[in-house]
Amino acid sequence: MNWSATAATALALAVIFGAFGAHGLRDRLDAYSTNVYEKAVLYHFFHALGLLFVSLMPKLGYLTARQAGWVCALLLAGIVLFSGSLYVLAVTRIQTLGIITPFGGLAFIAGWLALAWMLLRNQG
Repeated sequence: MNWSATAATALALAVIFGAFGAHGLRDRLDAYSTNVYEKAVLYHFFHALGLLFVSLMPKLGYLTARQAGWVCALLLAGIVLFSGSLYVLAVTRIQTLGIITPFGGLAFIAGWLALAWMLLRNQG
């Protein structure tokens, strides 16, 4: 998979969702839902940047392509599960979607810890 292209797409989507939330949903969301939506955009954006950064690490010699692929897959899963569930929760107010969000958070944590472990392992 081309993780750099995936990251660029994820970054474009973060901007699109952010703009949609700021303009298209401004009058439709209450304060709570707006906060949830903004949190989704923030985490989407940060982790899409992380995805781009990690996707470049094999080219710099810090990770193998396979190692970067694992980390990128975890970060992408986090974006989909965490931010995706929050986007839908903010718009629909279906509270049961909150059950999905922690799995996205765990994917983010696992991705960053995997990156740390792989970088430490590869330094020798």
